[in-house]
Amino acid sequence: MATTANRVSAQTSDEINNGLRWQMEERLAYYETHPDQIAVRLAELDREWDIERTLEANASTLAFTGTMLAATVDRRWLALPAIVTGFLFQHAIQGWCPPLPILRRLGFRTAEEINQERYALKALRGDFDVKGGSKLDTVLRAVGIRRST
Repeated sequence: MATTANRVSAQTSDEINNGLRWQMEERLAYYETHPDQIAVRLAELDREWDIERTLEANASTLAFTGTMLAATVDRRWLALPAIVTGFLFQHAIQGWCPPLPILRRLGFRTAEEINQERYALKALRGDFDVKGGSKLDTVLRAVGIRRST
């Protein structure tokens, strides 16, 4: 069983994973020559929905819709939330479910992939350069922790 951090990418085709990685590398190359725009991109990354959030929102919307239709139209609509929650459980266990390849092709990334771009942008901007601190200070800065003095 794949770990939580890599289960989605492990269940995604190499073609899609390589495409997402290539797109990130292209963005990073752009921001290397346009460092004044990095702050805007970091703000965009803070608002980007990762694949897990997207799957959860999709599943809950469909399950709620099926439940409401079963209550107001026909109880056979209960099949929809049953199927959707089954897919969500499958994703929790395996890291894969039927909507995953579609959402990945649409460009939805894992939280880890988004964080890789975030940290690369911060490194390009020089956020992790040692400035009168220790290596530990640099590492802590890289993960967003400021040591109290």
